[in-house]
Amino acid sequence: MPWCVRKCPYCDFNSHQLKSAAPDASYIDALIRDFDLELPRLKNRRIDTVFFGGGTPSLFAPEEFNRLLGELRRRIGFADDVEITLEANPGTIERGRFAGYRDAGINRVSLGAQTFAPRALEALGRIHSAEDTHRAVAELRAAKLDNFNLDLMYALPQQTLEEALDDVRTACALEPQHISYYQLTLEPGTVFHARPPPLPDEDAAWQIQSAGQTLLADAGYIQYEVSAYARPGKRCRHNVNYWLFGDYVGLGAGAHGKLSFALPQRILRTAKPKQPRDYQKQVRDAQPDICNAHAGAALPRAAIGESSFISSQDLPFEFMLNALRLNEGFTVRDYRQRTGLEMSSVEAKLAQGAARGLLESREDGWRPTELGRRFLNDLQASFLA
Repeated sequence: MPWCVRKCPYCDFNSHQLKSAAPDASYIDALIRDFDLELPRLKNRRIDTVFFGGGTPSLFAPEEFNRLLGELRRRIGFADDVEITLEANPGTIERGRFAGYRDAGINRVSLGAQTFAPRALEALGRIHSAEDTHRAVAELRAAKLDNFNLDLMYALPQQTLEEALDDVRTACALEPQHISYYQLTLEPGTVFHARPPPLPDEDAAWQIQSAGQTLLADAGYIQYEVSAYARPGKRCRHNVNYWLFGDYVGLGAGAHGKLSFALPQRILRTAKPKQPRDYQKQVRDAQPDICNAHAGAALPRAAIGESSFISSQDLPFEFMLNALRLNEGFTVRDYRQRTGLEMSSVEAKLAQGAARGLLESREDGWRPTELGRRFLNDLQASFLA
C-alpha cells in the first residue's frame, strides 16, 4: 500500500506522496484482481500470515481492509491462528480507528515510532510527534490490540548515546510485544544519500547499538534477528518466514513474491510494477492464466510485472542471505526443505565460515557467532556462487 502523507528523506521503499485526502478505493479492487491472477499458482496452499506494508497502510479505512480480507477468505483458506499485521504511522491514526481494524481481522500492528526526540523526528521528516505515538499506543490498548511492534531507529543525525538510550527506555516503557531496533542507513536514491546529514561515526553507532541491545535484553526483549526483538512467543511470524526462505505472495505496486513449485529448479521470484498507476492498469488489462488450472500444465510466470526462476547455483546464497539474519541460524532440515539441495552443496563454505570464527555448528544445523553477526555482510557474501 504505497502511499504516504509525505516521503521521508531516508526512505528507499516504494512509497509515493498522497495527493488527496485518502487513497482511492479502486486500489483495493486492484489488489483483489491481483490475487485472482495469482490464485492458479496457489493450489493446495493456505494463508498463514498477512502483512500490510507501505507506504502507510493506515491511510486506508478499516472498511477497505474488511472488504479486502473478506474477498481473500472467499478464495483461499486462512489458518485458524493467522497473523495479520498492519503497518501504521502514529500521525495518521484517528480516534477509534484501531477498533475498526481489529474488527476487520487485523490482530497485530507495527507502529513507526522511529524516535521520541522532537529534534530527531523533525530531522527525519516524520509527520508525527512523540505524543502521537503515546496516543496511538493508548488507542491500541483500548482496542485490545496488545500484540504490537514499535519501530525504533538509532544513529540518527547528531544523536548522542544518552539520547538513543532514552528512546529505548521510552519504547520499553510502552510495553510492546515486539521492537524493531535498526540503524539509520543512507540508501541510494534518497534525499539523505544525496545530502547526508551529520551522523554518529561507526564506533559511536556500534556503542549505541550495543548499549541499546543491553537495555532491550534487561527489559525482557530477546533478539532473534538482526533488528528484531520480541517477548517470548511474540516473534513476527511473517518475517520469520522470510528469513527461513519460505514462500509468499506479493500483491500491490512494487510488491515482491517467492513461490516454490519444484525444488531446486523451479523457485519463482516475482516483482510487480512499482508505479501505482502502471500497476493498476496492468492488473486491469491482464488475463488470468487459466491453462494452469489443468493438471500437468506448465508452471506460469507472473501475470504482470517481472518474474524469474532462481538458478540452482544461486540457491545457497539466496538461502543464507536470509537465514543467517536469525540469531539461531537454521537447521539442516530447513536447508533441504527450502532449497531441495543437500548440505554437501555448502559444506565447504560452512567450514570456511567456522574457521574464520563467523559460524558455529549447533546440534541440528548452523548459526552465526557474535562476530558473524557483526560482520554479517561478509559472511553472507561468502556463499555467493
